[in-house]
Amino acid sequence: MHKIPVTVVTGFLGAGKTTLVRHLLQNNQGRRIAVLVNEFGEMGIDGELLRSCRVCDDDEDPNNNILELANGCLCCTVQEEFLPTMQELLKRRDRLDCILIETSGLALPKPLVQAFRWPEIRTGATVDGVVTVVDCEALANGQFVGDLDALEAQRQADDSLEHETPIEELFEDQLACADMVLLTKVDRVDLKTQNRIQQWLQKELSNGVKIVPCNQGQISPDLLLGFNAAVEDNLDSRPSHHDTEEEHEHDEDITSVHVVLDQAFEPTELVSRLQSLVQQHEIYRIKGFVAVPNKVMRLVVQGVGNRFDTFYDRPWQPDEPHQTRLVFIGRSLQQNQISTALLATCA
Repeated sequence: MHKIPVTVVTGFLGAGKTTLVRHLLQNNQGRRIAVLVNEFGEMGIDGELLRSCRVCDDDEDPNNNILELANGCLCCTVQEEFLPTMQELLKRRDRLDCILIETSGLALPKPLVQAFRWPEIRTGATVDGVVTVVDCEALANGQFVGDLDALEAQRQADDSLEHETPIEELFEDQLACADMVLLTKVDRVDLKTQNRIQQWLQKELSNGVKIVPCNQGQISPDLLLGFNAAVEDNLDSRPSHHDTEEEHEHDEDITSVHVVLDQAFEPTELVSRLQSLVQQHEIYRIKGFVAVPNKVMRLVVQGVGNRFDTFYDRPWQPDEPHQTRLVFIGRSLQQNQISTALLATCA
C-alpha cells in the first residue's frame, strides 16, 4: 500500500494553528483527513473544536479521525503517545488521504519527524511537509509569541517536558524545519510593517522556503498539502539546536482548571469579565465554548493574555446541554474563585 502523507503544523501558542486546521477541514475538497492534535489540559477544547467541523463521511465516527494527545509535549512523548496512535491510524490508511499533526506551542518539530524513520511507521507514512505558523503581530511588537507568559506557563506545567529551550532557539528550530511559513494576524498590522516582518523572516529561512500571509487560517488545501518533501529523509538539511536536552524542574503551581456552568452569557459581557479576570489573576490562556442567550449556535472563545477572539462554530445538538465550558491555564488558579467571578456578571 502507498505511504500516507503527513503534514506537521507547528508554531507557538496562539499563533493560529487550530484555526488553520479547522479551515482546512471545512474546505477539504473531498480529502479524507485525520488529525492528531497535541492538547494541553484535561478538557479537550481544540480537539472538540475540530470535531465540530463534521467533515467525516456519514459512516465515520469523528472520534476516529480527530485524535488528541493530551499527555504532554508531543516531541517528548513521541514513543509513548505518538507511536501507538499512528500505528492505529495506519491500520485505516486505505480510508484516509492524509494526516495532519498539530503540535503544541512548545514542541520541537525535528524529534517528531525523526519518528517517521522508525520501522513501525516508515513503511506506512511519510512527512509530506512541515508548516510553521508565525504570529505577525507578535513579531511586529518585538516578540516571537503574542504572550510569553502563556508559553512559559505551558512549559512549567508539562511534567513530561524533557527540553527547556530558550524561546529564541525554539523559534529558530521551528523555522529551520519548515517547508512553508504561514504568517498569521497580518490584518492587525499595516502593510509596511508586514513587509518588514516578511523581509526579516526570509533571512532566517532556508533557500526556497516561502512565506505566505494568511488571515483567519484561510488558505487553499492545494497550497498547504502536497509538498512531497519526504522530510524524514533529509533532516540533515534542517539543523536543530536541541536534538537532546536534559530534564528540568517544573512549577507545580501552574495548572489547568476547567469550569462548567449551566449559565448563558452575552459575548461582550463575558469577554469583559474574562479580561478583568486576567488582570486579577495569573491567567495565561483561556479557551472554550459558551452558551449565548437566545442563540441556537455555540460560541467559541479563545484568549491569549488580554487578546480574545470569538466565533460561532455550530448549532447545539438536540441532546447536548447548553453549558458554558471554559479552560483556564495559569498560576495557583482556584476553580471556585473563577466560577464565582463569572457568575457575578449575571447578578
